[in-house]
Amino acid sequence: MIKNTLFVIFFILSPLVYGQVKIQGIVKDSLGIPLELANVIAINQETQKLDSYGITNDDGQYKLSLEKNTAYKIQVSYIGTKTKQAEVTTTDLDIAKDFILEYDNTLDEVELVYEMPVTVKGDTIVYNADSFTSGTERKLEDVLNKLPGVDVNDDGEIEVEGKKVGKVMVEGKDFFDGDSKLATKNIPANAIDKVEVLKNFSEITQLSGVTNNQDNVAINIKLKQGKKNFWFGNITGGGGVSDDKALYLAQPKLFYYSPEYSINLIGDLNNIGEIAFSRRDYFNFTGGFRSPSRSSGTNINLGSNDLGFLTLQNNRAKDINTKFGAANFSYSPKKTLDLSGFAIFSSSRTQLQENRATQYTNPELNIPDELTESNTQQRSDLAMLKFSTKYKPNTNNQLDYDILARTSKESQDQLFFSSVNGNINEFESAKPYSVHQNLNYYYTLDETNIFALEVQHLLQDEDPFYNAFIEEKANYDDVASQIGFDDTQIAYDVAQQKRVKSNQLDTKVDYWNILNQKSDLNVTLGTLYSRQDFNSNIFQFLDDDTTLNPVPNFNDGLAINDIGYSFSDLYLGVHYRLKAGIFTLTPGVSGHAYNAKNKQFAKKYTDNFFRVLPDFNVRVQLKNSEQIVFNYGMQTRFTDVNQLARGLVMNSYRSFFAGNPELESALSHNVNLSYFSFNMFNYTNVRARLSYSKTIDRIRNQSQFVPGGVVRVSTPFNSDLADESASANANFEKTLGKFRTTLSANLSYNKFNQFVNGLASVNENYAQSYRARLRTNFREAPNFELGYRFSIQDNDQGSSRTKFFTNAPSVRFDALIFKSFTFKTNYSYNNFRNEEKTLNTFEFWDASLSYRKSKESKWEYEIKGTNLLDTRSQNNSTSNNISVSVTEYYIQPRYLTFRIRYEL
Repeated sequence: MIKNTLFVIFFILSPLVYGQVKIQGIVKDSLGIPLELANVIAINQETQKLDSYGITNDDGQYKLSLEKNTAYKIQVSYIGTKTKQAEVTTTDLDIAKDFILEYDNTLDEVELVYEMPVTVKGDTIVYNADSFTSGTERKLEDVLNKLPGVDVNDDGEIEVEGKKVGKVMVEGKDFFDGDSKLATKNIPANAIDKVEVLKNFSEITQLSGVTNNQDNVAINIKLKQGKKNFWFGNITGGGGVSDDKALYLAQPKLFYYSPEYSINLIGDLNNIGEIAFSRRDYFNFTGGFRSPSRSSGTNINLGSNDLGFLTLQNNRAKDINTKFGAANFSYSPKKTLDLSGFAIFSSSRTQLQENRATQYTNPELNIPDELTESNTQQRSDLAMLKFSTKYKPNTNNQLDYDILARTSKESQDQLFFSSVNGNINEFESAKPYSVHQNLNYYYTLDETNIFALEVQHLLQDEDPFYNAFIEEKANYDDVASQIGFDDTQIAYDVAQQKRVKSNQLDTKVDYWNILNQKSDLNVTLGTLYSRQDFNSNIFQFLDDDTTLNPVPNFNDGLAINDIGYSFSDLYLGVHYRLKAGIFTLTPGVSGHAYNAKNKQFAKKYTDNFFRVLPDFNVRVQLKNSEQIVFNYGMQTRFTDVNQLARGLVMNSYRSFFAGNPELESALSHNVNLSYFSFNMFNYTNVRARLSYSKTIDRIRNQSQFVPGGVVRVSTPFNSDLADESASANANFEKTLGKFRTTLSANLSYNKFNQFVNGLASVNENYAQSYRARLRTNFREAPNFELGYRFSIQDNDQGSSRTKFFTNAPSVRFDALIFKSFTFKTNYSYNNFRNEEKTLNTFEFWDASLSYRKSKESKWEYEIKGTNLLDTRSQNNSTSNNISVSVTEYYIQPRYLTFRIRYEL
């Protein structure tokens, strides 16, 4: 299939590529010095439209592709010089033409006859949005996907030259604290004038010269003139009818921007599965907060006590009802003070259905294979509130303060059938909250001395509850007798209540001494303190409405927990940065005094030690947009209180856990090598990355299964067997005129040791994923995207080996018809198989047709169909250290909706 796809791509490209001629040459200044990043455009004299554009490379070379037998005006411009123009008429032959630009100091800026699609100014790339759009775009995501070097990945995150964008701004103001997904899905395309890509971005101007910002990328959206100082946006409403319910949606999106303040309002109410903000988005939304001791070499995990929610597959489920509301503001009462904040609320009601076949891979373990069926109802209410302030009285002082509060109320009802344990009804609920605060102060004493104070505090409270009602007692009697449940009841009605409180303070002071233009010294003094309190108990609801606290016949009879765990790290780090030609070397070392202790069942456990952690960074800047980066770091990893709690914990009816209070930290070595190249001359983007990690004394679980069943009890310990992981990925992107081709590959290898029923074995996982895409960007013709993805999941678990293959071709198409109709459609096909046969095939097809009388019209009418082939389920595979599973996942049926959109 790959060969056929490449042949089709070649067949399509050939007449378009060979039907053009090239004009190329060198742009120099009056002294004969080649000018890098000069702008060259070709304007069709008959249509007066821009047909081609280019930017000179470091040798001053340019190259444009033009139509044959056409008259053009070639315009060349460069900051600080007079614009040069020349008229040429193409034939069947390529043209060679050089340009010499004269400096003109009287010009503040170059006057352009035609606006350049792309302009490069130092570390800023400015894209003129109208030069790339065709009229079918409706949101920021549609525009960004048409810009060379810019992409929006499957998770809605923006990538520039392969680097994830960390902040999105509109008119210089943060959009929901820089969250890229909320921006790409909601900012209207018709409001966008320019897209500014800010490379080497630093939020703290004082630190821009002493920190490595090469991987930091931000995007600033410049609005069209008619969108400033006025409300803009759109309001969409619609409905439809499916086989079993009425469909509805309401999606207001309103924005206001002025020099002093901005307001963003986003709403979404629908029952058709269009998820504006998922649970995953909520928990991944950092609100701009960094992770504790991000550069000190210490990694402490506070653990996760979220519910065991079944997760959505590509935002699909059997039924989804969502409500979403978000508001964001920024206000600058004076030039030295900025205030901002946001509020986000998301509510969802989701129905999921899964069928799963699980194969336990080691026959010596005597664990039966299992078939399960589940029907789940989820209720999730999530809220988030943040306020920020930045005070900068002058260039030498800056004070920042942020506070972020989260709270949620979630529950899950699950009807579960197991071929081993029969029918089980499960219920989970939680009402956690957290408050995160951040205080930063930056002070520049003089040109060579800079100070920074950063303080971060986290307060978190989690209270997950779990309940299982096991109807078929006989299948669970062996487990019940081990745990200590009463077997005289009608059924086993068992529960687990947990409470985890976390309090963490992270403080550090940095000092930079700029030794000279080529080197600087950074000294860091910091401390990290963490406190966690953990309480839990297992109990059984009895038929007489009383409860029983069981006493297990193992684990010393402990089935409750009351533990306090504290951790502290006092560290001193030194880093020296040296610039030598194309090399930037940053060796560093940090010394850590660690103290970890926990107290439970009237006994204290303490772990005190000192460790030196080296790190090393090398950057080789080959050209402006070409670099090689090498990183090495040694890291100490600490666990959370959940792993230390000695009393028995019931994570589910089939999974029990007893912690180990004597656990020690793990030590990891992490190495990665990266290459990035983005050539504006020929629009070729190449990136590659190799990484390797080895962990010593890693915490691993040893599991014991109840004989003949799938219920297990796990206990952690420090393994003296090293775990290893390695990965390699590469991406090649090339733009040829109106065509953009992308080839990517991802390979990973993981080796870890497992301990089940007293048997030790080595587990090795190999994953491969390959993807090819061809996209077009015509201004006045239909556009399409052809894609193909092939992946291999290979699991070697010693006594057995399984392989799964996925083939997934796809096509997208959009067209502006008669300047009033917009047609969009996308189709994907998936073939899922093992080495012997095809296990499942499924396909998805969505399409929409909208009508807007003209670009200036306020009203748009749309008919949209999702899952037009009425596919009812999809398949995937998962694996862990002891089993491989294949899951059939049910999704929403075909939906047809009619929508009306009003543009402000």
